[in-house]
Amino acid sequence: MAEPSKLLRTIEIEPDEFSIIKPGELIDIVEMTPLTLQDRRIYNLLILNAWESIGEAKEHRIHKRDLRGSHHTSERVRDSLLRLMTAVAEIEIERDSETFTRRVQLLGMTEESSLSEGLLYYNFPAAVRAIIRNSTQYARLQKQIMFAFGSKYALALYEMVQKRINLKFKNSEEFTLERFRALLGVEPGKLVQFKSFNQRALQPALVELNGLAEFGCKVEPVYKGRKVISMRLTWWTKTVDEKKAAFREVTFSKTGRRARLKGKVEQVITAPPRLASARVELPKRGHTALTDAQYRSLRDKFPGIDIDEMEAQFVGWNSDRGVTPENYTSALYGFIRKKIDRESLEDKAPD
Repeated sequence: MAEPSKLLRTIEIEPDEFSIIKPGELIDIVEMTPLTLQDRRIYNLLILNAWESIGEAKEHRIHKRDLRGSHHTSERVRDSLLRLMTAVAEIEIERDSETFTRRVQLLGMTEESSLSEGLLYYNFPAAVRAIIRNSTQYARLQKQIMFAFGSKYALALYEMVQKRINLKFKNSEEFTLERFRALLGVEPGKLVQFKSFNQRALQPALVELNGLAEFGCKVEPVYKGRKVISMRLTWWTKTVDEKKAAFREVTFSKTGRRARLKGKVEQVITAPPRLASARVELPKRGHTALTDAQYRSLRDKFPGIDIDEMEAQFVGWNSDRGVTPENYTSALYGFIRKKIDRESLEDKAPD
């Protein structure tokens, strides 16, 4: 009888000069103490530097210049270290066939040289070392891509997808809205309205990720009535040409990058859908009169909006009035635009 194959542990995976190995359990975390983009990068570099003996109860050391990035002083490094030392994160673990929430301190003791080019000594708490030793899931993060992101939300989303991109029989996952916000690092009480979260955190992160990463992803809201209750994350591998384009952008100057990445999207979505002017009869409720191309065009134009729900409301509104629009999709486009503008004004109105 053949012996069962041994499960490969994360700690046995080797990084290289271009990449970082990060245990999956340290990716899907909920920050109880908010971290910045700089904090997240530095933590990843501390993991990389200690990887050879990261599971051991020992002190590691690194030159402060290796953590500074583009900054000329170590002041921001010190601030990040202080936040990481006081940061508590919630991590879901399996124990005795049950899911538990473990709360851990991310970084232990640090000792920093007074010299600007000096050393930093640090260690990881026992709880974090135990998680790393027992981990069997991981992401291989590309350092160049990590440093290319300008948003902590983009880096968090990149890590989430990189952890999942090689799953054989799965290319999507659904999260409650609250958990998805937390995994991206959105602070409690910030960007409370879905529209604000979508416009200021999620969509900019998707523009960066899809422009810079070696894979693509989308995030779609799942509605119950008019309320967003969960988020569906879908990922895929890019074509060779798409990977080359992303690599060129990563290696190109950051100057003007945001405009370039947004421009790639806006070239596709700035104009309303162009459709034949033939009249289309209203579909039965629960059905659609949109072609696949028309549906994709509306979805691209209104990211974060449930087009199926909008069409259902549009059909119901016209049916109640006994009206058949002259141009179905153009009328639906106008209906969605007016609804978004009206809700935007309502959000701005004082309570």
